[in-house]
Amino acid sequence: MNEWPRLLLLLALAGVAVTILGSAAIWMMDEERRIRRALKRVLKGPPEAVILAPGRGRGAGFNFSTGVMAVAWDSGGWLLPYRVDELFGAELIVDGQVLARVHRGEPRRALDQVVEHAARVTLRLIFDDPHHPDFDLDLWLAGDETRRRASSPSDAVQEANRWLARAEAILRRPIAPHTLAARSPELLDVDDREADDDRPFYLDDDERL
Repeated sequence: MNEWPRLLLLLALAGVAVTILGSAAIWMMDEERRIRRALKRVLKGPPEAVILAPGRGRGAGFNFSTGVMAVAWDSGGWLLPYRVDELFGAELIVDGQVLARVHRGEPRRALDQVVEHAARVTLRLIFDDPHHPDFDLDLWLAGDETRRRASSPSDAVQEANRWLARAEAILRRPIAPHTLAARSPELLDVDDREADDDRPFYLDDDERL
């Protein structure tokens, strides 16, 4: 009979341990955290700005101190870095129509309408790279209203519009020569556009955590 209290205590402690481990695993595997960790590793420092496509495992960020920006997919499992000066433009696309855009050497086409309802809101980043010229982030898709922490098409449009402003600031910003030279050999290898083995940067399972 004296063993029962001890057994119950051990079971309770085991239950608490499992709960803590499960919560920690969920926290570590959270999509947003995984993408931010992956971007931080590739950018060689915390990104100064990040945009995510919730529920689709895609994101992008940049770091001016290293002169590098990167796009990520597969929840940060795959990443492709670019020099900041390789950003050529950005577009806000709603249901297949470009509502706003900014391109290098062109005046900005500002958003001039209010979007309350949409089936798809996409931010397209455009790069001066023939192998990987663009990257789409679907910030809103039909059915997203059923997800937890769901926003709205209007919120997605506003977020994309803020990134158009960031892209415009990047396109206007001169890139210092010493900033470009500071890129690490790892990023240079990945970003070598003329290499026969040109492919995105991959993080294995251990590096993703």
